[in-house]
Amino acid sequence: MTIQLQRPLVFFDLETTGLDIATDRIVEISYQKLYPNGNAESKTIRINPLIPIPAATTKIHGITDADVKDCPTFKDLAPALAEVFRDADIVGYNSTNFDIPLLAEEFIRADVDIDWSKALFVDVMNIFMKKEPRNLKAAYRFYCDKDLENAHTASADTDATREVFEAQIAKYTDLPNSIEALSKFSSQGKHADLAGRLSYNDKHEVIFNFGKYKGQTVSSVLKKDMGYYGWLMNTDFPQYTKRIIQRIMLTGKA
Repeated sequence: MTIQLQRPLVFFDLETTGLDIATDRIVEISYQKLYPNGNAESKTIRINPLIPIPAATTKIHGITDADVKDCPTFKDLAPALAEVFRDADIVGYNSTNFDIPLLAEEFIRADVDIDWSKALFVDVMNIFMKKEPRNLKAAYRFYCDKDLENAHTASADTDATREVFEAQIAKYTDLPNSIEALSKFSSQGKHADLAGRLSYNDKHEVIFNFGKYKGQTVSSVLKKDMGYYGWLMNTDFPQYTKRIIQRIMLTGKA
């Protein structure tokens, strides 16, 4: 089975300073962009995060402060990277939980606007977990019968993600052959934001997915507890999530 591309498809992976979507930064990004006409482009870029890289994180991906001190910042790269992602559907490994929300935060900090609602997301990890629960290294061994060398480098993980995705498509003949359908299959629920702090109820109203108001609509909470709104705006919540809450506050709609 082959995938029918209606739009460009971007495979990507990030290496970062840590795992906090709101406060950590990207130190390396690698992507491969496939076009419906068969053309492709790829690039791996080191990024100066402007904050120290913890030693424990360096032990994982091998990137030090010295490695990135003379590299461009994300703000420098944002306009060009936006053109890579803006018109494309996106494939990653555990990307819906981490990479995409963190990437969105970086674009917001760089004052570059991307309407992520237009993109379809396929998470290779979720396909894997639904079919053969494990991690990327095990997925690479299982589907590609190879050992993953240089794991936790953005380039190697991007290559592995693409190979695993292509092997999944070849192996599971019952998988749909469109990105739209694969996006639905690989998702773990419909979130209103990228970080999973907000979801939709049966009436397609935006609800909180955490805290004391979990399950209640954002609009109803903002009407009865303005203090909660102030608290949210002053926490380290992802900026993308805050923007949606602010939009509901101002317009009543997400």
